[in-house]
Amino acid sequence: MTDTPASMTPASGQNPDRLPVATGKRTLAVLWERLRGHRGVLVFSAVISTVAVVFDLVTPSVLGTVVDDVSGRADGRPAEHPLWLYALLIAGAGIAGAILSVYGVLLAARMMERLLAGLREELIATALCLPQQRVERAGTGDLISRASDDVAQVSTALSQVLPSLTRTVFTIVVTVVGVSVLDWRFGLIILVALPLYWWILRWYLRLAPPMYAAERAAFGSRAHELLSALNGVDTVLAFGRSDWHSRRIAAASWAAAAWALRARTVMTMFRTRIDLVFLLIVAGVIIAGYVLVDASVVTVGVTTAAMLFFLRLEGPLTNLMMQFDTLQSATASLARIVGVIDTDGTGDGGAGTGKMSSATGVTMDAVGFSYDTGRPVLTDVTLHVSPGEHVAIVGTSGAGKTTLAALVAGIHPVTSGTVTAPEDTALVSQETHVFATTLRENLTLVAPAATDAELEVALTATGASGLLDELPDGLDTLLGIPGVPLAAAQEQHLALTRLLLADPDLAILDEATAEAGSAHARVLDHAAEVALAGRTGLVIAHRLSQAAVCDRIVVMEAGRVVELGSHEELLAAQGRYAELWAAWNVS
Repeated sequence: MTDTPASMTPASGQNPDRLPVATGKRTLAVLWERLRGHRGVLVFSAVISTVAVVFDLVTPSVLGTVVDDVSGRADGRPAEHPLWLYALLIAGAGIAGAILSVYGVLLAARMMERLLAGLREELIATALCLPQQRVERAGTGDLISRASDDVAQVSTALSQVLPSLTRTVFTIVVTVVGVSVLDWRFGLIILVALPLYWWILRWYLRLAPPMYAAERAAFGSRAHELLSALNGVDTVLAFGRSDWHSRRIAAASWAAAAWALRARTVMTMFRTRIDLVFLLIVAGVIIAGYVLVDASVVTVGVTTAAMLFFLRLEGPLTNLMMQFDTLQSATASLARIVGVIDTDGTGDGGAGTGKMSSATGVTMDAVGFSYDTGRPVLTDVTLHVSPGEHVAIVGTSGAGKTTLAALVAGIHPVTSGTVTAPEDTALVSQETHVFATTLRENLTLVAPAATDAELEVALTATGASGLLDELPDGLDTLLGIPGVPLAAAQEQHLALTRLLLADPDLAILDEATAEAGSAHARVLDHAAEVALAGRTGLVIAHRLSQAAVCDRIVVMEAGRVVELGSHEELLAAQGRYAELWAAWNVS
């Protein structure tokens, strides 16, 4: 495993093999770097929001003047201005403030969404380059949680919270300035209250960051347990392990729920403290206004305007404090995203080496491999596959066949020894994925420039042309859950057609026809032969009839090569392969 950079730390209280989480300093540095080229738009949005806030303060100021005018009329003094002028000012300021406010928020949200799109693309690009062994050790659920839940959290913060937070800050600053202009003693009240808000915020910030980091990690653990059970549901049911997996899922779910409950409890306590402080502010304004009016220092209208200013602060002040809750959760999520982006995807630093070569053959020299520090899976495996040669790998379950294929394909780094394989290598496994799109796009995934005629030629060559006749719209038929579902044998047929279209130098078939029943075995075997023709092939065979037609056969037991030769040579040797062949023919 690669060394963890100083800017990243493991998720708190979690598996140390989990993907790293970036530090706060590194997260802010990445965010600032991604804002390059957008900072001018951000400043312009801030200016628009400030002007919008100024317009919003016109209404309480005018209403204070109206109160003084009404009082003056009661005392027999003439009004300074007609009421229709006040109404016009309030309506005009309200409309202008609303328009500028919406425009400022939309401008900032659009810029933030572009920023998030770039981060999401970097996350996916890095994740796709990570060694499979690294992802498996970390837990696929952790990676999926970062690409889904964490991205959603950051999306909410960047597109909604930050623009709103910016406007809230400006509202508070401009309001404090405005109320201080009315009378400095009113401004003093908010200045006295600010330390209380700061104390509440420090209390919250001391509890929230580690709590939200643990909550996000708990969500990742829950996703991992769910995916582990769902991906292997057939095995789980076959071995009667449903209860065991259910207990693990329940434990992970309760852990996630417990952290979520803690977060909500802290947030509720946070909100209560905010409301109490604002209650003190309102009480202070009422008392100060009464004293100042009684002393004829200010008018009733000025006091009314000051009170309206402060009442307008309730929403922004509460919003400012509460948005720290969302920001803390989003910051924890962003740190997890940056942790993946910063991850070195070159490998796990195994003791052996794996090299991609321009040659079309395969060489394995004294290869050893283990998934952890326990029992080795492969031991001292040496094998040479000549260009254009087809070699079958056979053996009982657990012999190391699939692991050998993964090492040649470059999915896992070798623990010891060396592996040299063609750079243009394609692996087709038993687990075939059909994308929820058209048949055409499922095929052109590996050959983007292929024409419809070329796709039909490939389908005919592999014997899958009948699939077109079964589909209502031919190549335009939507496949998968939203469209036409394919049988397991049809999915494998599609995968072998993809292999033919990809035209790699080395093709590795890891039980790629395993889903074929008696009715489909010959068809899929023919498709495999067509896909392998003219290129180097490595076939992990579960049916010995596949192995018999290959140039050579490698027999494996307990992670070692125990026999090597052609079908005829191994039968004549009366060794392990001969035993397997006899058992195969009996069955």
